[in-house]
Amino acid sequence: MAWMAWTIPTAIFFGSIAALLIIFTVLAIRYPETPRTGVLGIETTRGDRLFITLLGSAFINLAWLGLVDAPQPWAMLVCLVYAAAVFRWV
Repeated sequence: MAWMAWTIPTAIFFGSIAALLIIFTVLAIRYPETPRTGVLGIETTRGDRLFITLLGSAFINLAWLGLVDAPQPWAMLVCLVYAAAVFRWV
């Protein structure tokens, strides 16, 4: 895999995504849930909300890179607030 130029931040990023998927799979098996309807008006499960969070976080980071002069780690704080809001109200 030398062609991919793996760096520590890249490995941490993909490792975090893999860990999230494993954790949510275990949670779904151990604690099944019924879908709930939130502010979007659609039924969502934990996995759906995780997907919405990851997709939204990607767009937040892209917008941060293009529109904001602040350091990129601050975007992670915005993403954490966004994730909390999604898991609470969506």
